[in-house]
Amino acid sequence: MASPTLSDLRRHAVARSLFTPTTLPKAIERLGFVQADPIRAPARAQDLTLRHRVKGYRVGDLERRYPSLDVEEDFFVNYGFVTPALHARMHPRTAGTEWSAERWAQAQAVWHFVQQRGQAHPREVDAQFAHGHTSNGFGGQSRASTQLLDGMHYRGLLRVARRDNGIRLYAAHQPQTAPDDVPAVLDQLVDVLVNQYAPLPLPGLRQLVAMLKHAVPQWQSQLRAALQRAVQRLPSAAVDGVRWFWPPGEDPAARRWRVEDRVRLLAPFDPVVWDRARFERLWGWPYRFEAYTPPAQRVRGYYAMPLLWRDQVIGWGNLSVADGRLRADLGYVSGQAPKDAAYRTALDVELRAMAACLNAETG
Repeated sequence: MASPTLSDLRRHAVARSLFTPTTLPKAIERLGFVQADPIRAPARAQDLTLRHRVKGYRVGDLERRYPSLDVEEDFFVNYGFVTPALHARMHPRTAGTEWSAERWAQAQAVWHFVQQRGQAHPREVDAQFAHGHTSNGFGGQSRASTQLLDGMHYRGLLRVARRDNGIRLYAAHQPQTAPDDVPAVLDQLVDVLVNQYAPLPLPGLRQLVAMLKHAVPQWQSQLRAALQRAVQRLPSAAVDGVRWFWPPGEDPAARRWRVEDRVRLLAPFDPVVWDRARFERLWGWPYRFEAYTPPAQRVRGYYAMPLLWRDQVIGWGNLSVADGRLRADLGYVSGQAPKDAAYRTALDVELRAMAACLNAETG
C-alpha cells in the first residue's frame, strides 16, 4: 500500500462518504448513524445529509417512513438515527445522573401506561400523571413528564415509535442484558465512527472516541483503552506530520476513489465536513457553524452550507425557499466563482436537485 498524500485523503473523504445513491434503508444501513438537527434552513440536517445518498429523496421522507424503517432515534456521539444493531450495542445504558427511588417508581408507572396504550404522546402521559413542571437545561420550564420520557428513552426503557408534528411519540422497550465482552462492543462502536468519518486524523479520532461517553456513559472508564486499541489495530499513515486512520480493507491512495464532476451543497453536520479541524487540514480554510453566533459576528451566514466542487470545498451557500422558489446566496473562498463552464453546469444541476428535494422551484 502506497503512502497517501493529502490529495489522496481528500478524494478518499469525498468518494467513500458520497457513495452512489441507493434506497433509504440501504443508505441508513451503510452510514450506521445520521445526525439530526431541528433547524430548517432550508431543511433539517438529516434530510440534507440523506438527499445526497438516497435516490429521489424528498424532504421529510425519513420522518414519514420512520415507523416502517429498521431504524431507531437515539443518542450516539450526537442525537440522530441509528441502526438497530448500533442501538443494541449502546444498551443497557446507565445514565450519568442517578434517579431516586421515587423517580424510578414514576418511570415504572409510565412504562406500564405506555405499554398498555402501545404508543403515547407526552401530553397523554402528563394528563394521566400530572407531573407538573420543572427547570430544563436551558433555564426555562419543561413539563416533568417530558423530561421523564426523555430520561426513559435515553436509558432504553422507551423507543420513539414515530413523530406527530415533530413531537416524539413513545412505545415501551424491553431493557436489554449487559454484553459479556464490553471491549469488543466498544471496538465495534469505534468502527462505526471510523466508517462514518474516515479518513480521520488522530486528534479527530481521539475526540470522537471521547464523545462516546454520551453513548455509553456506563463504560466511560474504558474509552481510553478503546482508543489505544483503535490506534494499534486500524490502518494508518503519517501525512504532513499527522497520523490518519481509516477502515481495514481500504486504501486512500487507490484509484477506486474517483470523484465526480459534481457540485454538492452539504449540511453543516454532513460526515464529509463534520470534523472542523479535519476540514481545515483537507481544504485549508476554517469553516464554522454560525447559527448560534450573534448576527453581527457571522462571517458566512446563519446556516452556511459548505460548497463542494469535485473534491474541493470552494465556498458556501445560504439557501432559503420564498414563494415556493429556492434562493441561493453563494460565497467563495477565493472571492469569485470558478470561471469554467463545467462548474456552472454542475452548480445548476445541484440547485435543481436541491429544489426538487425541497418541493420548490429554482429561482
